[in-house]
Amino acid sequence: MTEPITFTLRALAHLLRYPDAAMRAHLADIPAVLDAEGALGRVRRAELDALMDRLLAEGLDAEATYVDLFDRGRGTALHLFEHVHGDSRDRGPAMVDLVRTYEQAGLLLDPTELPDHLTVLLEYASTQPAREARAFIGEFAHILRSIGAALQRRESDYTAVMAAVLEVAGQPLRDDAPPAAEESLDASWEEPAAFDGCSTQGQASPGMPQPVHLIRRPPPATGGHVR
Repeated sequence: MTEPITFTLRALAHLLRYPDAAMRAHLADIPAVLDAEGALGRVRRAELDALMDRLLAEGLDAEATYVDLFDRGRGTALHLFEHVHGDSRDRGPAMVDLVRTYEQAGLLLDPTELPDHLTVLLEYASTQPAREARAFIGEFAHILRSIGAALQRRESDYTAVMAAVLEVAGQPLRDDAPPAAEESLDASWEEPAAFDGCSTQGQASPGMPQPVHLIRRPPPATGGHVR
């Protein structure tokens, strides 16, 4: 039986959200969540603690740093289809396919949110059994490594979050092969198929509102958020 990773994935998704006051208010809860599941090693935990300390200390400055880091450059974009096809016209069908993957699992995405944002992907993975969650993350692990490398070049402490997601998924932090040119991400996405057949479609434009919630398909007259 594999160890649980549900709440670890949700905690990591939270750390990648826009760090406004509401987001920062829940940072104090994350260490206990990570301790409870024990899915991350001591080094990674220390790195994440340092990131959380900085977010709390900087306050509004943390928000400006986030925008500069994730909304102003393709290399660190958290919309994963940005790393595949940029603003290709194929992005629409890709979004539809990815939403369908969520719906097949009984999850509904808020219509104001984008399905290829890493926070949404991690929240979806957190609803799956550990083995399936790791396999799902493995489909886009090469993109996480690319983002992590770009963050490391900018000396960003968010590098620790990418490393933590890879660690939880049992993926190596680096490829043995030399770094490929950015354009080659298209080919690496196509084989094997990623996101249940979404590999040949595109992404959402950067700068759009950040997706943060998956909503479980409600039974009649009831509903709720995936947390």
